[in-house]
Formats: sequence, structure tokens, C-alpha cells
Amino acid sequence: MTPSDDNWDDIASWWRQEASADPTYRNDVHPLLDELAPGLGGVLLDLGCGDGQQMRAVSGSIVGVDLSFELARFAVRSGPVVVARLPDLSMFRTGSVDGAYSVYLVDLIGDHGALFEECARVVREGGTLVVIMNHPVYTAVGSAPLMDEEGELLWRWGSYFTTGSAVEPAGHREIRYHHRSMGDLLTSAASHGWRLDTVIERGLSARSVAELGIGYGGQEGIPRLLGARWTLDRGEGSPR
Repeated sequence: MTPSDDNWDDIASWWRQEASADPTYRNDVHPLLDELAPGLGGVLLDLGCGDGQQMRAVSGSIVGVDLSFELARFAVRSGPVVVARLPDLSMFRTGSVDGAYSVYLVDLIGDHGALFEECARVVREGGTLVVIMNHPVYTAVGSAPLMDEEGELLWRWGSYFTTGSAVEPAGHREIRYHHRSMGDLLTSAASHGWRLDTVIERGLSARSVAELGIGYGGQEGIPRLLGARWTLDRGEGSPR
């Protein structure tokens, strides 16, 4: 089947099983969120909350936002959830929340600029945005691991500087991932008033490599995750 950006309900069960079985969540993603989340509080949006894993891990009054009704049925056990197609956040008033965060969302959004813009609208001045995503090096179209003649694992960059997308298997069908260079992402965030505080780049942890098994050895030194934290600072004289 062709990829659909409109509906995840038909692969919700597959996604929950995959996320539960994937050791990188507990070994890499959640520790990275712990590093970026300290000091967050108040009313926060969990963008692309899925079944609510991160809603239980972050302190504050969390409101989840997700496309899937099926995933929202599980997420509501952790807090209120709005079913909506991101980057649309029109159901929230301007400046009505203290911050927002997302895990593995940005490269599922076709218009990342609209996401940064909408977050800047609904988050109050001085509020925070935290993003964890697949590293742009890892997701470039045509990128892939390769082995040199001496047995060292390297990474082919593919069309890193070209904005594009690719489809990947997801249960019985496919989903589309969108790639942009890190420069494009950070510049887009800055253009909407997001002042960069922290960037963390990570490869797979040794523990994840061991649990994932054959085929992942040597990937500890290859960028796999990108984590960033911004503060909203529109600047004096900017529209509120």
C-alpha cells in the first residue's frame, strides 16, 4: 500500500509493538529526553504523543496531541489528548502554554517551518521547545552504512544537502519520512523566534548495539539521534 500521512489508526497496533520492543527508546531516546527536559514545567504540549510514553516521563501538566484516535485511546490514561493533524495547533490560544516537546515527529511532518511557527504562536514568550528526532545525517535520501576494505563501518551521506523524502515499511504499509539538513532545520527554527540553547548529537549506545545484534556493530560513532532545546525569544518590537 502507498504511504498515508492522513491516518495512523490502521498501524497503531504495529507502532505500539515496535516502540515497546525497540531498545533504543529506553537506552537512547528516553535518556536524551531526560537531559533536555530539566526545568520544563507548567502546561506543556506533547506533540505526536502516540500512546503517551513521553507524557508519563516529563513533569508538568501535559496535553498530548496526535493524529491517531487509536493511539489517543491509550494516551488519555496519562493525560488529556487532542486529536489533530500537526502542524495545525489552531485549537490552542496564542501564548497559552509554557512549552512543547516532540519525539520522532519532525521528520514525519512535511512542513517543518509551519511546525516551528505554530509552536512559536502557542508557547508564551520565554517558553521552551524540545525536539528529539532522527539525525539528518542518518535520514538523508540514499544514506546507508557501508564497510570499507579494512572492515571499518562507515556511513554514506546520500543526498544530505537536498530536501527530500523517502518511504519506509510500517506494518502492512509504508510511511513517509522527510529529510532536511541540520542547517535548514536550525535556520527555520531561528526565523520563527526560537533561540537555540542546546544541541546534542548521539549515535547508538553500546547497550542498544548489543541488544539489536548483528548489523549494528560499529554504529556507535554514526549520528543517529539529534536533540535540541530552544527558548522563545521573538525580540523587542516583534509581534506578540
